[in-house]
Amino acid sequence: MLRRFLMNASPEPRLILLCGLPGSGKTTLAKRLAREIPAVRLCPDEWMADLGIDLFDEQTRDRLERRFSMHAQDLLRLGQSVILEFGFWARSERDEKRLRARALGVPVELHYLAAPIDELCRRLEARNGAGEPGTVPVSRELLEEYVKFFQAPDDDELGLFDEPPAGRRG
Repeated sequence: MLRRFLMNASPEPRLILLCGLPGSGKTTLAKRLAREIPAVRLCPDEWMADLGIDLFDEQTRDRLERRFSMHAQDLLRLGQSVILEFGFWARSERDEKRLRARALGVPVELHYLAAPIDELCRRLEARNGAGEPGTVPVSRELLEEYVKFFQAPDDDELGLFDEPPAGRRG
């Protein structure tokens, strides 16, 4: 009886979206959450690097993110929590993922990681120098271009998402 209870006591599946510019700490947080929850972490940068694909190939990145999104839906249906480490620069992307997961009855967390541009540049310089696999080399000039396209979530949008369960750091 106790064994059956323990087997069925797993937490409900959750979709976790990590939102932020390069250097904001998405990968660090995603890896920690994947271990703690546990969850499947899907990171396009790492997959593209591992497959030898140019990390700036936007057409392939879009296709891979679409495939990851479909895979995430399958995993959620099977009861597995998923972390999507896409950056989610546009509100429309965040809304779409939230609504699709909610249609499955799955809670959705949005973790917005923000830092001043000087701090992002400092982190990116350190990361670029370390040559970690699966990381996109980003210059200050490129980051300043990215900032123009990034739609940071406001308090109203953040309120549409679920809080992490009690006892888990966000």
